[in-house]
Amino acid sequence: MDNHTYNYPSDCTPLTNCKSARKPAGSTVVNMGTAGKKPPSDYLVWSLCNTLYVNFCCLGFMALIYSIKARDQKTQGNLQLAQECSDKAKWYNILAAGWNLLVPLLVVVLLVLLLVHLGTSQGSFDFFGEDGFQSFMKLFSR
Repeated sequence: MDNHTYNYPSDCTPLTNCKSARKPAGSTVVNMGTAGKKPPSDYLVWSLCNTLYVNFCCLGFMALIYSIKARDQKTQGNLQLAQECSDKAKWYNILAAGWNLLVPLLVVVLLVLLLVHLGTSQGSFDFFGEDGFQSFMKLFSR
């Protein structure tokens, strides 16, 4: 028998039981969340950078924790809690980045001020002169 010549009854298809009646097709609803509202950022890469670099007072680590919490809440669909964790991660990252920039700048400024003071103060050794470095090292060898 040829497949083209065989006609199936209207209530029967090759993959269904011929005794069951066909049911009308239903509709499927897919909830895509709030349209137009962007999900909150989790700042995970920024938190990783702050955690790996200097990490003064564990501020980078705290930012990393809140970044992971924000990502978890975002994937679970709880956008309000994800936004709160995202805001905390953002502020911890700002504080950590500020400290990460401030500490090296303070060290450089203090070294420059020390060198200027040692070179210009009267009664001290001539740091920028011929034996300045040797005189400077003698201070620490005593």
